[in-house]
Amino acid sequence: MIVSLLVFVVIVALALPAALVLIPFTLLSGNVKPLYATGIWIARVGIRAGGIRVRVEGRENVPAGRACIFMANHVSNLDAPALISNLPGRTSVFLKRSLMKLPILGYAFKLGEFIPVDRDGDAESARLAVADGLRVLSDGLHITTFVEGRRSSDARLLAFKKGPFYLAKDSGAPCIPISIYGTEQILPRGSSRIQPGTAHVVFHPPLDPANYSTREELSAAVRGAIASGLPEWMRG
Repeated sequence: MIVSLLVFVVIVALALPAALVLIPFTLLSGNVKPLYATGIWIARVGIRAGGIRVRVEGRENVPAGRACIFMANHVSNLDAPALISNLPGRTSVFLKRSLMKLPILGYAFKLGEFIPVDRDGDAESARLAVADGLRVLSDGLHITTFVEGRRSSDARLLAFKKGPFYLAKDSGAPCIPISIYGTEQILPRGSSRIQPGTAHVVFHPPLDPANYSTREELSAAVRGAIASGLPEWMRG
């Protein structure tokens, strides 16, 4: 618990003054890049403070100069900082709507053009999320999504949500499957206790949505790629 407390104190000590300076700057200038870069730096510092090493493989698979859709599995609250702090360029994120209501952080998400989604499967909400995704991709930003829609309770792959694959087929953006493991032991679901260790983030070669006749075929290909980079017991 001491490690968890240290990480919390470090993040709060850095985030509060950064927010006080950079949120007004972003509103006045319209330039969100300093806020985003500082958020990434704070995430990296927090990870190091927790004694966590992030081992990244295959980042060379991300095509340069293209807005991509990063599609990862989800086993821990550590997944997002471990992944996003190691992405090339700036990304928007599909995240659950309740996170947009968090004090300060939720407003920073809004400024960063993160996209809220609902878990109830509402068709209109899904349509709006896809429309926002198309807009963000057209602006040259990546999109990151945890395709299961929620954290797996036992770290095994769950069924994938359909929304990201509607977006992929509509946009034609390259899909980058990503396997994440190790985080399920460092910060297990339902626990606030951080255990120092190694988080693994594996980038797989891009998949072109045009090569798949249906969303279901694309989803199956992404699932196969993600599963190939996980320990066998996690493959579902």
